[in-house]
Amino acid sequence: MPQIDRYILSQFLTLFGFFALVLVSVYWINRAVSLFEQLISDGQTALVVLEFTALTLPLVISIVLPIAAFTASAYGTNRLSSESELVAMQAAGLSPWRLARPVLVFGVLVGVMVALLVHSFVPMARARLADRQAEIAQNVTAQFLRAGSFQYPVPGVTLYISEIAPDGRLLYFFLEDARDPAEQVTYTANEALVIRTEAGPRLVMMQGMVQNLRLSGGRQSLSVTRFSELAYDMVTLVDSNRERKRDLRAYSTPELLRADPEMLAATGATADKARAEAHERLAKPFQSPVAAMLGFAMLLIGGFSRFGVWRQVIWAVVALIVVQFLGTAAEAQVAQDASRWPLIYLPPLVGAAICAAALWLAAKPRRPCPPQWGGQKPGGSTDASATGTGGAA
Repeated sequence: MPQIDRYILSQFLTLFGFFALVLVSVYWINRAVSLFEQLISDGQTALVVLEFTALTLPLVISIVLPIAAFTASAYGTNRLSSESELVAMQAAGLSPWRLARPVLVFGVLVGVMVALLVHSFVPMARARLADRQAEIAQNVTAQFLRAGSFQYPVPGVTLYISEIAPDGRLLYFFLEDARDPAEQVTYTANEALVIRTEAGPRLVMMQGMVQNLRLSGGRQSLSVTRFSELAYDMVTLVDSNRERKRDLRAYSTPELLRADPEMLAATGATADKARAEAHERLAKPFQSPVAAMLGFAMLLIGGFSRFGVWRQVIWAVVALIVVQFLGTAAEAQVAQDASRWPLIYLPPLVGAAICAAALWLAAKPRRPCPPQWGGQKPGGSTDASATGTGGAA
């Protein structure tokens, strides 16, 4: 690689590392705050919160890298222009097409990083995250037992706990089971404990009573039973009709392209939806070179100006927004009908066309500016107002 290419590439990679670190930190902290509130309220520990936020990091990085590539490219080109290095390169005979070569290499390198993430790390992280979520969902204590708020584990069941003692005792416990229209059972207890058994968690209520309201033949009958200890099977608080499906995004790209019946049965998805997810991964790495080239090519339009290239920067941002908007629209169309997955490749193609048009305009010869002071007019006459020789003294 020539020295000039290595110089431009090193400048862009340095800026890319800085912007990627900043953007990933902002996105990750925002995601971590929402996960922290959700998991802590579910009774999870700080280690679980840290594990979940770490598992979301590959997805965050894959989203941020194309944006960081665009920012680094635009900022680096602006700095090369403001320090007249870009002008010197063009004066040495380097065309915009030639100057775009290290930028394209830079975008391809970022695209390779994104490809490694979306095809390897992101599916593994999603699979692990789905497994951990399933494990936490089986933890009834963390899922349902919250103090000071009414909980509805399944339709027809209402649960309330006034306070949870430091030793795990549930104080002033209330449970109403109205799943059977002909019989409504209400449990109240001063204290309750959750005990794990081989058959599942059991709720042991102490010093309470059971109110059984029966409806038969238009008549109501209420029976009250007081108890010192009563065991309740908490497995009934889990909806047995709810079948947990595996996340389609947790499978590898070859498995999605193959779309065998076993995977479709496990995820509840269609073959077109699986292929659409695979092609979305295949198209995502192309966003990085397109974003990098947009940040470079749009800033070359218009040539050098002492007032900077802020207009070109605005046009570059607008072009990136257009490409991102097309990507969002394509994803919406594919979500409605998975057979429209070829639309996923449209935004990178449109972005590449915009980059090619911008480089063509930048390489197009510009007309020389007409003389503004002095010189001869057409026909050989001299401009008296410009030379100062006309008029009486």
